[in-house]
Amino acid sequence: MIRRTVILAFFLLSLQAFILFMFGHPLICTCGYVKLWEGVVRSSGNSQHLTDWYTFSHIIHGFLFYFFAWIAFPRYPAAFRFLMALGVEVSWEIIENTPMVIQHYRQQALAQGYTGDSVINSLSDSIAMMLGFWSAWQFPAKVVIVIALVLEVWVGYEIRDDLTLNVINLIYAFPAIQSWQAGAGL
Repeated sequence: MIRRTVILAFFLLSLQAFILFMFGHPLICTCGYVKLWEGVVRSSGNSQHLTDWYTFSHIIHGFLFYFFAWIAFPRYPAAFRFLMALGVEVSWEIIENTPMVIQHYRQQALAQGYTGDSVINSLSDSIAMMLGFWSAWQFPAKVVIVIALVLEVWVGYEIRDDLTLNVINLIYAFPAIQSWQAGAGL
């Protein structure tokens, strides 16, 4: 069962990489090198290197996907729920990097120069979700909830954006949120 799960996970990640590459996304940052961390949100390196401020949102994706899979498929093994979660994350990473969604993100205060993820950043986002899913499976729910809240508040404080604000802005860009985010000296 573990071997099959690893093979299927590798297949999903490979499919994600292939599709993004076919969309024209660079494998790595067009700057020509790979950094472990890109901490400047309003930079050409954001969403191009291994990790950035949005990596924490993908960890929270893993927490949420674990919870929803646990509710929706209580009798299924964890491996099945994990692959379902990974399938959702891979699908989101592909959709997020379509021209239509990239253009929508560009209308937000913090993403005006956004060009989409590099393939390596997108794969790292999926791996962050996997880490979040595994953590939610291993740790008590109270611990996971505290970690999620701390990450949301910390990232929101640091960059004036987080998973919650990202989702709100994706659905509807409230002028008050846009104005507050635009005032960030990032």
